[in-house]
Amino acid sequence: MLKKQKQNKENLNSKIRTWSKPKLIAEFKKIEAMGWIENYRGKNDGAVGNILEDLLGIKENNLPIPNAAEWELKSQRGNTSSLTTMFHTEPSPRAIGFIPQLLLPCYGWKHKEAGKKYPTTEMSFRQTIHAGAYSDRGFIVKIDRKEEKIKISFNSKKVSAKHHAWLSKIKRNMGLKELNPQPYWGFDDLSSKARTKLLNCFYVQAEVKKENGKEYFHYNKVLMLQDFSFEGFLKELERGNILVDFDARTGHNHGTKFRMRKNCLPNLYQKVTPIV
Repeated sequence: MLKKQKQNKENLNSKIRTWSKPKLIAEFKKIEAMGWIENYRGKNDGAVGNILEDLLGIKENNLPIPNAAEWELKSQRGNTSSLTTMFHTEPSPRAIGFIPQLLLPCYGWKHKEAGKKYPTTEMSFRQTIHAGAYSDRGFIVKIDRKEEKIKISFNSKKVSAKHHAWLSKIKRNMGLKELNPQPYWGFDDLSSKARTKLLNCFYVQAEVKKENGKEYFHYNKVLMLQDFSFEGFLKELERGNILVDFDARTGHNHGTKFRMRKNCLPNLYQKVTPIV
């Protein structure tokens, strides 16, 4: 069975050069008809997308259609609760290097690997936050429609008791006030970024099963999403379904990401077409 699946993959790869959109849709249907495909790409969250790209004969979401710059490929396990990364973008004001110059040194905490993998002075600022509730360190996403900004806000009264020592340090160094300056993304800049990355999208989910210690995928749900709506994006932000993910340490900023909860991506588009 596995040999046949690999042969099917080789056959697909040999045919793929540049396709029309209808041809690509036909290939999605062929992949769905292949049934269960053994996961040969490892246990990481990206395995579903890696195997799908193998089957399509593409690399890093480079869709083989003439207007590929207008299309994105997003995929995930159907049974996962993992967030889908939408895009990376750093907040303003960028001139001061907001994360390395303010958030990390002034609001960060000692990295768990400080003195081990990293120097003893290594600090961390890792927070995945949204508009629905404050994080345990008092951070939240706020959508200011009047100023047309998406802001990161801090409220010391929302900090969990388990972070008392950290909060005491903040009080000594910065005072228990709002972030100043306050990090933000302007609507126009964020809309341009989102449209560049997500104007149109193929959203693929794979059902998962395990047999005899092996994992298998069945790519049985494909949606064609067209005409990105920034208003839809804002509404999902307000609902807490889009999150802002900070992931920085003293030695490296891994980048700030906008990420989305499962099954919410279609809500960002004006036209949703089931393919399989």
